Amino acid sequence: MAEKFDCHYCRDPLQGKKYVEKDGHHCCLKCFDKFCANTCVDCRKPIGADSKEVHYKNRYWHDTCFRCAKCLHPLANETFVAKDNKILCNKCTTREDSLKCKGCFKQIVAGDQNVEYKGTVWHKDCFTCSNCKQVIGTGSFFPKGEDFYCATCHEAKFAKHCVKCNKAITSGGITYQDQPWHAECFVCVTCSKKLAGQRFTAVEDQYYCVDCYKNFVAKKCAGCKNPITAPTSGAGIRVERGLVPRGWWFFIEKIEA
Repeated sequence: MAEKFDCHYCRDPLQGKKYVEKDGHHCCLKCFDKFCANTCVDCRKPIGADSKEVHYKNRYWHDTCFRCAKCLHPLANETFVAKDNKILCNKCTTREDSLKCKGCFKQIVAGDQNVEYKGTVWHKDCFTCSNCKQVIGTGSFFPKGEDFYCATCHEAKFAKHCVKCNKAITSGGITYQDQPWHAECFVCVTCSKKLAGQRFTAVEDQYYCVDCYKNFVAKKCAGCKNPITAPTSGAGIRVERGLVPRGWWFFIEKIEA
């Protein structure tokens, strides 16, 4: 007598019918779908015996459900990338990995004008002054912590101002007695010669170069008629705090950028 060839689950005869072998047992299509079929990750429905199945790392999909998580392009017959538990096509993977603007958090597309500073990227129009909010773009700027300032706002907010002209000192400034000056503003009161890096003397808040002091300010010796200048050995003296004695020569050594 021939051995019975029945479904493992419902015991219906399988002779002349389609069946599936699963874990060493034979079952009809109906019982396979009910008891044995894997569940699709996407649609959560059983993947029937008549359906094509895609398997990746212990997860299962209908072939029609295996799509890019971004653009929904079918991937059953194409290469794909698994990232952060998502399935992506190659095109969307490239987009995911592309740089994003620090200002608007949108992607930096090839061909876009952008600004890069210390590994961070902005669209040109997203790179703005932290104070006035105007677009800095590819212009000059000044970083302060996490903020960025255009030249105008930086000068108004942070730059020292010259004690003579009261304008911002952006470069080449000097300091004398703890007061900031433009190099071109710190000049001899008589001949307007620049005094930065030169010997000079101060008389009642007026500054004189060597020649002008000798010619117009210094007293003359009653004996030899020569100007009485200073009891120095000729060496430069660093300017520090305090009043400058009449007739003493000094030399500015502290130069600020």
